[in-house]
Amino acid sequence: MAETTLTETVAAEVMAELAGLEDPKTREVNEKHGDDHGVNLGKLRALAKRLKTQQELACRLWETDDTAARLLAILICRPKAFERDELDVMLREARTPKVHDWLVNYVVKNNPHAEELRLAWSADPDPVVASAGWALTTERVTKKPEGIDLAGLLDGIEAEMKDAPDRLQWAMNHCLAQIGIEHAGHRVRAIDIGERLEVLKDYPTPAGCTSPFAPIWITEMVRRQHDK
Repeated sequence: MAETTLTETVAAEVMAELAGLEDPKTREVNEKHGDDHGVNLGKLRALAKRLKTQQELACRLWETDDTAARLLAILICRPKAFERDELDVMLREARTPKVHDWLVNYVVKNNPHAEELRLAWSADPDPVVASAGWALTTERVTKKPEGIDLAGLLDGIEAEMKDAPDRLQWAMNHCLAQIGIEHAGHRVRAIDIGERLEVLKDYPTPAGCTSPFAPIWITEMVRRQHDK
């Protein structure tokens, strides 16, 4: 009981500190991307570094439903401590793009249930949940391609990406690009699919950045690999 009370006290102190870090201009920028918080991410990471790993505190912060608190929770949690069903609930609760992306990349990818969740989420009717499944699939394509049906993935992307909702389309496009970048035997087809579907072809890309349009993305990354 004393430990629980202590955790709740620390959580209240952390929430007060996060409130003090809130900056209206930062919030304005973040809200353009669908993220409802105004805490500079550098300051958020500094706070996480100071707090170090605290699983119980992370769970308390997640329960607040506050975006900045949830991002901090992701940074101080123990990814391997979560059960499969906990992560499934958390993903569905993740309202904002940044919380969703950090949860998948920092927690789920480092959890022993990642593969099981990848398969379940990829087939989920909710396109935002499905996008998490595709993000995990992209991780497999890049780092552990053994047992992945790359041709089958390309079939699915070819059939579904053009009309997919934005978040899901973005995740599928990333997977398409990584297949083309990492797997020379599928490169020609990956580029061809990208050229025909024209997904993100006109995406505004800042100077010095690589376009997310798959044919350009693949070609540029392969060129960089060859130049090394």
